[in-house]
Amino acid sequence: MQKVLILQGDFVDKVWGGSRLKEEFGYDIDSTNVGEYWAISGMDDASSVVINGEFAGEKLNDVYKEHKQLFGESEEESFPLLVKIIDATDDLSIQVHPDDEMGQKLENSRGKTECWYILNENPASIIYGLNANGKKEAVEKIENKAWDDVLKEVPANKGDFFFVPAGTVHAIKKGCLILEIQQASDVTYRLYDYDRPDKEGNLRELHIEKSIEAIKLNEVSDEREIEETGNLKTTTLTSNEFFEVRKLEISGRTNLVRTSDYLLESVVEGVGVLKVDGEEYNIKKGDFFILTNEVSTYEFYGELTIIESNIAKK
Repeated sequence: MQKVLILQGDFVDKVWGGSRLKEEFGYDIDSTNVGEYWAISGMDDASSVVINGEFAGEKLNDVYKEHKQLFGESEEESFPLLVKIIDATDDLSIQVHPDDEMGQKLENSRGKTECWYILNENPASIIYGLNANGKKEAVEKIENKAWDDVLKEVPANKGDFFFVPAGTVHAIKKGCLILEIQQASDVTYRLYDYDRPDKEGNLRELHIEKSIEAIKLNEVSDEREIEETGNLKTTTLTSNEFFEVRKLEISGRTNLVRTSDYLLESVVEGVGVLKVDGEEYNIKKGDFFILTNEVSTYEFYGELTIIESNIAKK
């Protein structure tokens, strides 16, 4: 059974998208308005495609459903995580996502907890939470449209990491280039959109009532753990109830042991080689792949930065 699934995802045009995915990652795309690359996706309407081995040409969602042994016999009905790159040439709307309970009740969907690893070298910022002492005060400021007062804006520089649990009011702003790892859900409530008209002069739909219901004033702290062994520096970025995320900085040759049912690998810097059971795969910035449950040990060598993620261990 296939050990490594190398993936090709979907490019999604957005009015706020740009050309950095082509310029900085070398992707073969014609559009200059690509806002998102759904790199590792099992979403039914936008599934990644396997481009190597016996499953070449098959969609990840089909491989996941038909070959559960590759994923540790996962009990999740559909592929549980989604990995994207986001290129914002304009400010995105102010958003909030429901948790699992609300998502299931209102949308028949998972909730959406996510996280962001910042890729842009240029200065940029994000909206990350609210300036309020409790939800009551937050709702009052929102109802009074005191946006400058209530929205918390923070810098977003290369290498920064932000955990965005469901209920956190947030927005990606102009100039951000972000690797996003999230629960596999596309449910978003738009709280505010700067009163911007679309091309037809209409304001975009807002979801005020659902947004207010979803809002939580989550207290999130940056609790990175760093371990250095040989040619590998591992930084644990988050370990939460839905997923774990680590940054692997490789300089030379390093051997690793798979400790989760399967691993999602996102190459964000460099060039190198992945070696599994004697078979070698050339990898570079912009490559995405899954190490399945058939892999016991694996080796990287080269100069690489990889964001490795997996579903939370039960």
